[in-house]
Amino acid sequence: MATRASKLTDLPNIGKATARDLGAIGIHSPGQLARRDPMATFRELAGVMGSRHDPCVLYMLLSAHRYLNGGPALPWWAFTEEGRSLLAGAGRGRPGDSPF
Repeated sequence: MATRASKLTDLPNIGKATARDLGAIGIHSPGQLARRDPMATFRELAGVMGSRHDPCVLYMLLSAHRYLNGGPALPWWAFTEEGRSLLAGAGRGRPGDSPF
């Protein structure tokens, strides 16, 4: 895992509001986020974020996950197609199945 970030707001695309939302579901550090499945985290955030819950949140989580696992810092929109594909396939497969 990358050690380039010591707090959630050090991650690309994660600001104070998103860090607070992640904290509300028990994610308080980059290491915790790196071990989580982005799609499962996205689903869990739905209850916390309410009307602010948007597909772009998934793209941001994908970006952060890749960065934390050694990838380059990329903008969230670089993960739009991957996120759309995950969302389209979200109803298929078994719960907990993940490409990560």
